[in-house]
Amino acid sequence: MTKADLSRVVYERHGGLSNKEASRLVDLILEFIKQGLCDGERVQISGFGTFLVREKKERKGRNPQTGEEMTILPRKSVVFRPSKSFQNGFS
Repeated sequence: MTKADLSRVVYERHGGLSNKEASRLVDLILEFIKQGLCDGERVQISGFGTFLVREKKERKGRNPQTGEEMTILPRKSVVFRPSKSFQNGFS
């Protein structure tokens, strides 16, 4: 599912919005999630799940082409943990 698909679903299910307004609404929601994560916050959506930023430490790795050992620098990564009700929908 793409952002355009989400916008189309919002447009179809909400009779008072134009297609352009639905697209802006989806963009706004995604921007709020992104900004919260950039600010170091957890973004929890009840019944769906939680987005959070995890710090990954420096570690040793290998270049897959040469086999040469190398250092993988520390970085931040976004993690999604689905809620229990979300997970129960798959069983």
